[in-house]
Amino acid sequence: MADDQDFVRFVDDEEPPDSGEPLRRWKIVVIDDDPAVHDGTRFALYDYTLHGQGLEIISAYSAEQGRDVLRQHPDVAIVLLDVVMESEAAGLELVDFIRNELKNETVRIILRTGQPGQAPERRVIIDYDINDYKAKTELTADRLFTTLTAALRSFQQLQKLMDTRRGLEIIIDAASTLFDFRSMQRLAEGVLTQIASLLNVDCAGILVLREGDQGTESFSILAGSGCYRQFTGSSRLDEDLQQLVQQTFQRRRNEFHARRSMLYIRTGLGREVVVMVEAERQLSETDRALVEVFCSKLSVAFENVLLYEELQAANAGLEERVQERTSELTQANERLATQWDRLRRANAFKREIIGTVAHDLKNPLGVVMGRSEMLKDVLDNAQASGELAREQIRHIEESGRRMLSMVDSLLADAMEDAMDISLRVDRINIGGLVRQVVEMSRPAATRKSQALAVNGPEFLLVEGDYDRLWEAIENLVSNAIKYTPASGTIDVTIGEAGGDARILVRDTGLGLLPEDIARLFGRFQRLSAKPTGGESSTGLGLSIAKKIVDLHGGAIAAESGGPHKGTTFSIALPVTRSVQDR
Repeated sequence: MADDQDFVRFVDDEEPPDSGEPLRRWKIVVIDDDPAVHDGTRFALYDYTLHGQGLEIISAYSAEQGRDVLRQHPDVAIVLLDVVMESEAAGLELVDFIRNELKNETVRIILRTGQPGQAPERRVIIDYDINDYKAKTELTADRLFTTLTAALRSFQQLQKLMDTRRGLEIIIDAASTLFDFRSMQRLAEGVLTQIASLLNVDCAGILVLREGDQGTESFSILAGSGCYRQFTGSSRLDEDLQQLVQQTFQRRRNEFHARRSMLYIRTGLGREVVVMVEAERQLSETDRALVEVFCSKLSVAFENVLLYEELQAANAGLEERVQERTSELTQANERLATQWDRLRRANAFKREIIGTVAHDLKNPLGVVMGRSEMLKDVLDNAQASGELAREQIRHIEESGRRMLSMVDSLLADAMEDAMDISLRVDRINIGGLVRQVVEMSRPAATRKSQALAVNGPEFLLVEGDYDRLWEAIENLVSNAIKYTPASGTIDVTIGEAGGDARILVRDTGLGLLPEDIARLFGRFQRLSAKPTGGESSTGLGLSIAKKIVDLHGGAIAAESGGPHKGTTFSIALPVTRSVQDR
């Protein structure tokens, strides 16, 4: 981008009379690589005015500088453009830039060329969106004055059309968004913009709504434009303006003053609106008639918007009540669903306990009954030795212990269900514990021709409950055996990482799906994989293992590459450092 010093602004030598308002100027951009053209243009137009507005001339000495100027000043009215500058077609390329890249359709482009043969007039007029084509030799001061005036009037008419279109677009947009809580404000803004467009002048204004009876009425400033934009949404104006608005409400008619026009609108349901428009000039009779006709059509529009806003408020209240009732019903349904889920889980747990008692206690009870009969026969036989009686008693005691162990296990499950597992913490050699669990599980693996191996240090201390940790690790190992096919491999690894003792149980079994891992440690879960040897599963083992590990301050996790890619379970437990380092 060119430096600011490359752009020369022209300012009249004569100061305009001070009217208390900034003098507006038409922006003209001269783009030519000949400094004499700039000087001649300024000299020829030094006292030019149209509709009380002078000129602000901005100079650029190349097409590239012209691009920068037009980017910075989108409100330029006329471009006086040379054709041949840094290249033979630099000016024509700049025309394409203005129309196609900047999308500026209102600026008037007048080509001035000193070499007409290089850019024939007919071809340029047809091929490029320009508004006039002049040779520099024919553009005298008078011809320049005439050409500039015609172009400015054309620009002014286009600007009026653009303003009118914008006002209509705002009103149409407001009509399509009546259910929006700001639709009244949008309609009010559209009214002010449309009035300014109809009057063909820049103006400021406000739109005030009055509701209620005299003495209890309320005022709302729905919209403001120009210097009155700050009042939008408030209920008070400056003292003189407040007095004018109240007088208009009292007189209920349109009033046109020197610079301010007060327009009165009454809707069919008795609501009243006052529009104040402050223009730079006094309105003509034609302007007044046009504005009065326009405002007479607005009462229905305001009434519709107000009715829609009332309907919207009523709907909002109804929706709020419906939401409250829906929320109450939802909460009641959630409570019922929670109670039903608890009841269902309790029934399922009860069925599992009954099944376990019926199946697992049947065999020990059969042993007790059989051995009791045998003991009775031994006692009836006087010749039988005491050693035989003691043998039967030993079998009965062993069966009783088995039943007691089962009862303890059921009680432990019940305690786990109530989240009331207690720990007896001690220093434990986790390396030795894992090896004992593996050895106890080896017969089950051998029956399925599985390779079960354990690796890692034999001595690694942690603090925890021996029996509970045995139960958690045994759950992982037995699961690996249960879900690994015959001749599969199961590796148990003990190690230390990050200050934790880690136990990994890897298998080459059926693997897990992503949805299995997400619910793996829940109670009574049924996974996609099934035991490979027809073994049974209650769905409690992994949830119990997780609860035990959590109570030890550790973490349990599972990873799987997918179906038939095996699974790796891991347990991390804090290491007892003070004992480990001895």
